[in-house]
Amino acid sequence: MVAAVNIYLESVKAICPELTDDEFALFVSKLTIKELKKKEFFLETGKIQKALGFIANGLVRSFYIDDEGNERTVGFYAESDYATHYHSFIARQPSRYSIQCLEPATFVCLSFDDLQWIYRQSPQFERYGRLIAEEVLKRQQARIESFIFQTSEERYLDFSRNKKSLFNRVSLSHLCSYLGIERQSLTRIRQKLAHQ
Repeated sequence: MVAAVNIYLESVKAICPELTDDEFALFVSKLTIKELKKKEFFLETGKIQKALGFIANGLVRSFYIDDEGNERTVGFYAESDYATHYHSFIARQPSRYSIQCLEPATFVCLSFDDLQWIYRQSPQFERYGRLIAEEVLKRQQARIESFIFQTSEERYLDFSRNKKSLFNRVSLSHLCSYLGIERQSLTRIRQKLAHQ
């Protein structure tokens, strides 16, 4: 538990190094730890996300189920990232996504109410929250634009370059779902790239 909290605090310090020891002590007093096994859910469709989850270790995926009953992966999140459907968390509305563990995972959690309380205690934490929200927005925009401006091959190359550490940790079916391509299309892309 202590190790997970320390990983999280290092992440916070990297973004807001001017936080004082007293501010950190307040922050730590509101944190909880959640440990989940592979295939367990951090968030299920139709439920409101009650807490932000910083991933101290493990790997999760975010997905929804389409009208035909197919799972559509929208994101993979690993160590030092957040497991969140931000809109559900902030707007206090049921999530359209599920977040499921692909590996056993340890989360450092902060509830919505505790986050609001911490914001009121320290402008530095408000700054931290803004920076994290901006990062989430940038990623969402990049994801949308990848489907507008990139081919499936370009999305695959982008994933293999920018998410190298995840490449051997996700299944081909989840990767295909994330890239928005069929498995045979991924095979063709890989064969083409191997011959270049």
